[in-house]
Amino acid sequence: MSKVIDAAVEALSAKLTNGFAGVAKFVIEGEGAIMVDSDGVRAGDEPADVTLTASSDVFEAMLAGNMNPTTAFMTGKLSVDGSMPMAMQLGAAIS
Repeated sequence: MSKVIDAAVEALSAKLTNGFAGVAKFVIEGEGAIMVDSDGVRAGDEPADVTLTASSDVFEAMLAGNMNPTTAFMTGKLSVDGSMPMAMQLGAAIS
């Protein structure tokens, strides 16, 4: 598994301590994917209600609080496929 994915799983787990109501997938380009659901955060690539895709730099900046997920989406640095309300809920939880 990628060190980027390992670090992202750890960072997301710290932010989403109670899991997430739904199934979301973060795809970090060139690294892999992370699943977020009611069981928590883990590396994986499974079907999801919403898929968010970004580069590792953008993903890291969002987790660090240096980039707002909404801004990343509006500027084309983050793409969303699936449930937009769920993506907004997740974005609020990680920022």
